[in-house]
Amino acid sequence: MATQVIILNGGSSSGKTGLARCLQAVLPDPWLTFGVDTLIQGMPPSILASEAGIDIGADGSVSVGNGFRELEDAWMAGIAAMVRAGARVIVDEVFLGGPASQQRWQRALTGIEVLWVGVRCEAEIAAWREVTRGDRVTGMAEAQAETVHQGVRYDLEVDTAGTESVECARSIAARLG
Repeated sequence: MATQVIILNGGSSSGKTGLARCLQAVLPDPWLTFGVDTLIQGMPPSILASEAGIDIGADGSVSVGNGFRELEDAWMAGIAAMVRAGARVIVDEVFLGGPASQQRWQRALTGIEVLWVGVRCEAEIAAWREVTRGDRVTGMAEAQAETVHQGVRYDLEVDTAGTESVECARSIAARLG
């Protein structure tokens, strides 16, 4: 069975979104891309502003509530349904819960061929990117650089700190065969 989903897991400002765009450019077939940022942007303000939503601390720490998790589970099921309907999907994700986050995706994508990709970036470089972007809370990138990978199993890992995104994309494309 051919890979139908590529999950890119990495901390904030690790280069996942740029890598996803490069993958769309180098892969021969059309691939859709969705990210956790897309999910957050689609959340109703009533959830985001409550304990049930998502809280980003002044230090960049992130905590999520039950309302967020319920909508996230539905979002994951929706992505799985698109894949089952024939779409190929790249997911730009941040596994805040480490292996528990991966397990939630594994349940949603049961029976679907997935390529699990760890997107690594040195904390200092991710922090620099975070500052230059100007749309993130300072400290998030450094806090997530390693923690999102702890206990997570990958088929492939790429390092965007020392390798251009298009080269990382070519490595992933080669892995798809």
